[in-house]
Order: sequence, then C-alpha cells, then structure tokens
Amino acid sequence: MMDVRRLDTRDADFAAQLDALLDRAPEASPEVTRIVDEIVARIRADGDAALLELTQRFDRRSLQSAGELEVPKAQWAAAWEAQPAELRAALEAAATRIRAYAEHQKLAPFAFKDALGNTLGQEVRALERVGIYVPGGKAAYPSSVLMNAIPAKVAGVDEIIMVVPAPGGELNPVVLAAAHLAGVDRIFTIGGAQAVAALAYGTATIPPVDKIVGPGNAYVAAAKRAVFGRVGIDSIAGPSEIVVVSDAGSDPRWMAMDLFSQAEHGEDSEAILISPDGVFLDRVAAAMAERVQTLPRAAIVRTSIAERGALIQVRDLDEACAVSNHIAPEHLELAVDAPRALLPKIRHAGAIFLGRHTPEAFGDYCAGPNHVLPTSRAARFSNPLGVYEFQKRSSLIECTADGARPLAQIAGRLADAEGLQAHAQSARDRS
Repeated sequence: MMDVRRLDTRDADFAAQLDALLDRAPEASPEVTRIVDEIVARIRADGDAALLELTQRFDRRSLQSAGELEVPKAQWAAAWEAQPAELRAALEAAATRIRAYAEHQKLAPFAFKDALGNTLGQEVRALERVGIYVPGGKAAYPSSVLMNAIPAKVAGVDEIIMVVPAPGGELNPVVLAAAHLAGVDRIFTIGGAQAVAALAYGTATIPPVDKIVGPGNAYVAAAKRAVFGRVGIDSIAGPSEIVVVSDAGSDPRWMAMDLFSQAEHGEDSEAILISPDGVFLDRVAAAMAERVQTLPRAAIVRTSIAERGALIQVRDLDEACAVSNHIAPEHLELAVDAPRALLPKIRHAGAIFLGRHTPEAFGDYCAGPNHVLPTSRAARFSNPLGVYEFQKRSSLIECTADGARPLAQIAGRLADAEGLQAHAQSARDRS
C-alpha cells in the first residue's frame, strides 16, 4: 500500500488535523530573505557588473559582457523549426485556445452622464513593459511561457521581456520555441533573485519593467516580495495543490492519477481527495499504490502524498464543498454525477474542473483558462492570472460649469470637516 493519511470529518480533532496539513504559507526564511536583500542591493548598485558576477557564481557561466545574456531572435526561430511537427502543432493548438479565452477577459472603457450633466467613466490602458520569469536549466515549462506571455499580448503590452536561467549554459530549446510562438520580444539568460532585481530596477543591458509575473523558487518569490511597490507582481506562489471532490461513480484509477498530476511537481505539493464513500476511498488508495509504480517521478510522488496528501471522508457532498472551501485550493476537480449542482456551493478555488472527464492536466496545458493560479489558500482573495493583470484603469471625470456647482458645495463641506482648507477653497472656486 501507499503511505497516505486518512481523515474523517466525524473525528473530534478533524479541524486541527486539516489545519496542520494546510499550514504551509509561502513565507521566506530569514536566511533566504537576507541573501535576496543582498542580491537586490548589489543589482541596484552595480547593475551589469553585478549580473555578470552573480551569473558566474550561481549559473557557472563566465561571460565577457552583459550583452551575452541576451538570446538572439534567430536562435528562437531555429529552436521553433527544430521541434517535431507534432509538438509544434500541440503548442499552436494550446496557444490558440489560451488566446481565445484571454480575448474574453479584456477590460472595457465606459462613460456615462450623471444627473448633473457631468461625464464619468473609465479608460483602460495596457502596461508598457512586463517581465516574465521562466524556470530554466533542465526544467522545461513551455506552457508557462504561453500562459504568461499570451495574455500580455492580448492586453496590448508594448514589450515583453523574458528571463530564464541557463545554468552551465543549458537553455531548453522548447522554452525558446514557445517564446517564439507567444510573441515575446526579448530573452535574457539570467535567473534567481538577480533576474527579478534587474527587471525591477533595470541595468545598462536589462530594461526595467512595470510588472513581473511567472513562477520560481523560494529566492525568486522572496525577490518578488522585495521589489513589490517598485513594480507590480502577479503573486507569491506556493507549491502546487489539487483537491478532488468525488462520489463513488468515478474510476479510482483516474482519481489516483489526478492526485499524482500535482504531487509529481515536488515533494511539497498538496493532493487531497474528498468523498462521502469510505469504500471508494479504499479503492482509490489501492489504485494509488498500483499506479505510482508506473511513474518516472514515483519517489517525488510518494514523498508528496505521504507528507501533504490526504483522503478525507465526509458525511455528504455538501460537507465536501465546505471542506474544500476551507482549503481554498489552487485546483478543484468536481468528479461527481452532477457537478453543476455543486458549483454554487463552491466559494474558494483558483480553477474549477467540472465532471469526470475534465482532469486538471487539461487546465495546465490547453483548455484555455490560465494555469497561473492562487495557492496556499490565497484563492480566498486572489484571482487567476489573466489579461486584466496587464491592463490598468484610469478614472475619468469631466464637469460642466453647471454640473460643477453642486459638487463644489458637497466637496467644500466635506473638506471643511476634514480640516483641509485648500481642498475646500479649490472646490468652491468652481461654485
């Protein structure tokens, strides 16, 4: 059998056990924070010289100039052409679906006349320049390139700068191919906190951006936290998560692999199955023990499931929804006979997958909605990455002479109450 904890909502200490399992907020350790603060300070002070030194130290690359960090566009195009036709077709199909979904997310300007004849409204503008962080080295995440770059392009961002580490000079060609397809403008082979700092503050070689998006390790997350305010960020992402709510009608083998689809990301990933049927949970546990043996990353999956996985028995599907809402997962599968009936009861989830034929893996790659989602219970207050993250809104106020007079009286009185006489007089000048 496989080592996976069993929880039951009827146990007196269930809430304490669940909270202990969920206690993993993405807080940077003091040592990571210290190192990142030093790196950010170095980049601010020394720019390209610091980039070269840190690239040699962390990525084992000795470069003569910072200009060598940029990847020529011809290399991206060559990487695209070198991919097998089947992979190019899959990337193109995924990109088309992601773009089509993103088109529906665009914020729209509006304007209306108030009762006084004044015009009020909203203008929408795209960010000028954004930075995308992509993990590098042996890891290949072309899907992350598509999910981060395509919404920015749909939003109308002028320039997309991608950074990707190349430890030992190793740069994954599939990532370059995805950047070519997605419309990235420039790529620099830098990573870690130094890449985030360079994007935030700029150097002679790396242009400063307005917002930084994309996943990374603890040092990247700490650096994003450190530069927030100088630039915008998407989120501080934690380990991957999945919650599956299922009745007894699902295939236990499917459910086992759906849990593994997130567990294989890393030892700290979270995979939880909730069901009112204890016999079904037994069958899933048996399927997990069988199917884990087929996975190349079985050791990672076993550790993840043992440390962060759980099979939870509940009284009914209503209670399953309540438990899921408390978890507020990144990914939620509703593998039940009538998933739409449960949907109104779901309050907190980054992405919701309805029905037995909708695995989370579709969302990671090609369904269309973004796979950059809130983690560590942040779905209680946060959103998936989308076009709206790359747009900003400006309020519009245009008063006529007649429409200004009533507002002058209101604003004047409120300013008097706050003791701000210049405000009051500025308003009354229009009365």
